[in-house]
Amino acid sequence: MSIPSRLRWLWLTLAIVLLDRATKAWFEMQTTEGWRHELVHHFLYLVRASNPGIAFSFFADSTSHWTRIILIAGSIVVICFLAWFLVAGSGGTTRTAAGLALLLGGATGNVTDRILHGAVTDFFEVWFGTYHYPAFNVADSAITIGVLLLILDVLFGPKPTTPKS
Repeated sequence: MSIPSRLRWLWLTLAIVLLDRATKAWFEMQTTEGWRHELVHHFLYLVRASNPGIAFSFFADSTSHWTRIILIAGSIVVICFLAWFLVAGSGGTTRTAAGLALLLGGATGNVTDRILHGAVTDFFEVWFGTYHYPAFNVADSAITIGVLLLILDVLFGPKPTTPKS
């Protein structure tokens, strides 16, 4: 039995989910909400923050339990689509497969947090002068890198050939 080549990328998805869960579990056990430690002076901090919303804390102020249910359901739909596209997709390059695997791992890590805790645990914080980039985690980093790989593939990947008439 031969394993489809894109199915092999699920190891990266699993690695992201495990790394994300391990780092979040460690932070949750070792720190309390609001904990903060400076790593690089006025630039990089370790923090303990919870985000009940989605990226950049959208919907974080919502008190409706329906918001949480909709965010979980939406995440599961996206995860199913990404998994299907990663395994069944035939186009794209190695960058496409890696990008999809990273997106799948990041989305799975964050939805797991949302299901278990009702919010996503974030622990990296970056400051650029007075600009504060919202706190993020391993899953968010994987999602960002995955999106960048997909964009690179769209911009610089092989161009589709047009059939000659």
